[in-house]
Amino acid sequence: LSWAPRPGLPPDTAAALLASGPDGEMLWLDVTHRPGQAPWVQLMGRYLLPPCKQRWHTCATFLPQEGLLVCGDRRGSLLLFPCSSSSERAAESTSIVNGGTDPVVEDSSNELEPSCLLHKGALPLESPLSVLFGLHGKTGVTSVAIHRGYIYSTGRDGVYRQLRLRDQQLEVLQKHRPCKGLQWIEELHFTSDGDLLVLGFHADNFVVWSSRTGENIHCIPCGGGHRSWSYCSSPLAEVFAFIKSGDVMLYHREAKPCEQQVLLASLHGREITCVRRLGAVEVPGHATVNVFVTGSEDTTTCVLVLSENSRAAVPLARLSDHISSVRTLAFAMGPGDEGFGDEGLSALLFSAGGRAQIECYRLLCTGDTATESAVACQIIHVASHRLDKHWEQKKNRHKLVKMDPETRYMSLSVVPGTSTKQLPAPWKFLAAACSDGSVRIFGLLEAAQKLVLVAESFHHQRCVLKVEAFLHTWAGGERRHLLCSAATDGSIAFWDITGPIMDAADALHQAEGEMQLLALDAPLVTIMAHSCGVNSLHIRETPEGQYLVASGSDDGSIHVCLLEVALGRGEAMAGTCLQVLERVSRPCAHAAHVTGIRVLRPDLLLSASVDQRLTLWNRSPSELVPLSTTFFHVPDLAELDCWEVVEAGGELRYYCVLCGQGLEML
Repeated sequence: LSWAPRPGLPPDTAAALLASGPDGEMLWLDVTHRPGQAPWVQLMGRYLLPPCKQRWHTCATFLPQEGLLVCGDRRGSLLLFPCSSSSERAAESTSIVNGGTDPVVEDSSNELEPSCLLHKGALPLESPLSVLFGLHGKTGVTSVAIHRGYIYSTGRDGVYRQLRLRDQQLEVLQKHRPCKGLQWIEELHFTSDGDLLVLGFHADNFVVWSSRTGENIHCIPCGGGHRSWSYCSSPLAEVFAFIKSGDVMLYHREAKPCEQQVLLASLHGREITCVRRLGAVEVPGHATVNVFVTGSEDTTTCVLVLSENSRAAVPLARLSDHISSVRTLAFAMGPGDEGFGDEGLSALLFSAGGRAQIECYRLLCTGDTATESAVACQIIHVASHRLDKHWEQKKNRHKLVKMDPETRYMSLSVVPGTSTKQLPAPWKFLAAACSDGSVRIFGLLEAAQKLVLVAESFHHQRCVLKVEAFLHTWAGGERRHLLCSAATDGSIAFWDITGPIMDAADALHQAEGEMQLLALDAPLVTIMAHSCGVNSLHIRETPEGQYLVASGSDDGSIHVCLLEVALGRGEAMAGTCLQVLERVSRPCAHAAHVTGIRVLRPDLLLSASVDQRLTLWNRSPSELVPLSTTFFHVPDLAELDCWEVVEAGGELRYYCVLCGQGLEML
């Protein structure tokens, strides 16, 4: 049995009672309270739950605008049923049973109660419109709720999910893990001041966790979740009642003024390992707002805005799907590759890191003057990939050596220009630098939510630190997809990955997402640029159609080379040939690891280091000359991102964001 608020009826006098019975049949009964008389009960609908061992529902709620009912069952599934047609048929069947008149009861006898179920055969047994089977695992769904048009579900798998309704189908947008150890999530409370409280059980304690502050507000020893309980909060007091050893226990706490003052809220619990600027959002009546994404050692990814006016960082959303640290981020911008339009700012976000895990999301940021940040952010989880899961699906895996479970993705780069007429389906491709010495290529089909490993090479034989993909277009319009990878020995390799990508796209299109793993060809050119690991890498095309490749190393040196892509000559006719036209190196450019580098213009470079210096360099064919140095305040610099803005007077300005033990924009 479970109660659900009945839309359109006063909550203090009417409610819906949902009862699960034999053979997976669930009844919807409207119960109306009448002072001094027995409650009036009317059967409104009959529903059929999907077959499983424990076939009963655990929670339900109505979607009033759509005329639908969402419920969760003991098997962890979410189900969507129609209820508008059921209530209309119920009204018809009630009028038939009562001789065409509305049922009126003069006394408080139970005469009408049996007839409520005697004629239930007049109502059809409705099947679900949409089923998300086992969404919350085998331990069951604990609650479903509606808030601002979204559906939220909780379960005893330690996760709460945000869903939306699309063409009468349930669609999962994203999932959240509130905090470590909170395995039994029971309910969500949305407060009037915009906080989301997660109610659940951690071991034998009842816990109330605040998503805004990221900490436990209450922790009450009660013996664990296997008991009847109830929680209520108001601005004046909070009450928690529960049954323990047959006794009814009551915990009561009056509201006290908070003595703790947060001077500066944290973005992450540990070091920020990567940062990327998504773009700028125009908000009427506000200055242009920059949207960034950061990844951290605390295993979360944060979407935030940095405003020049307020000088504050305001988180928009936090993603917690990673089980280990987030090391790298990459974007594939929306329509037109610039992401702007009437819709706002749209992009595919890839995040990767420890335990060989990649997550992919669709981000949509729009101006919203009603919020503190002036930006609203909608996130949809698209796909995920883990190498060990890929391993479990391999045939004859007992004959092979298993990949290192501690493999980390060190760097990601989206292969540009793959959405063309040459490729049959809109597959996007992603290159990854891996700590096990491989360069891997993945394919993503967003519509089918599939992320597939398509090709790999272990050419480097040591940890690959950086990877950067770029596109070269011949005069005739033919495109070549090129890739640059850098490893811990200071070598930089250049690959032509056009063939594998075209083959992968064909194979994926024909096999609907399943294919044999391809091998990448040997690199076209390998340059020994540094004496040790390459910590930063950037490629920029010059107006002449050549490519400047800048890199920074652990030894504090900077290396810049100028490449030209030419057609291969001779019998082999390989198609692509790379020629190194110039090489400039600057040893000891910094006093520590160079962890950020950008080619701003063909003659202008920007480098950043753990020595907390940001240096501008003038590049000439023979040397790099320092122009200016700025000290920044972020220790242990991990990454740098840059962009350019044309000011109102036509002046060009360069901005950069730095991350490490903190975040800074210059």
